[in-house]
Amino acid sequence: MIGCLPRLVVLALAALAFLAVSLGLARVLSANTAEREAIERLLRAQVRGDAAAMIARLDGCAERAGCRASARENAARLRTPGRLQVVRLDPSTSFSLGGTSGTARVVWRTSRRTTVVQCVRVRRAGDVLRGLRVELRALSRPIPRTTSCP
Repeated sequence: MIGCLPRLVVLALAALAFLAVSLGLARVLSANTAEREAIERLLRAQVRGDAAAMIARLDGCAERAGCRASARENAARLRTPGRLQVVRLDPSTSFSLGGTSGTARVVWRTSRRTTVVQCVRVRRAGDVLRGLRVELRALSRPIPRTTSCP
């Protein structure tokens, strides 16, 4: 009976380790989903021509004149009737356990507009233990379809 006790402890520790890793991965994957949803909300505002909503969704944009001007220009230029469809999204990072910054490349269209490619500067803050949150920092003007984001 005493020989079984160490095995049970090892199995319990292994199960706890597996659970901890699984929870960490779930948080990382949920950050990818949160990034996609935040970008889609930003693009929907752009397609509606709602520069104020774009500025509100871009972290710190209201305080930066260049960001405000870019949002207004994009909203006016890319306003389009029809439902937004994200054709492809290359996230800002493929995997990160903590905070990081990067650029996502998004290809989108509507029923009335051919594909548009834009870059979104993204900051992921926090960590796996306390939770990750996504902040959108900037949205570029449209770029050529074959161009990658810086």
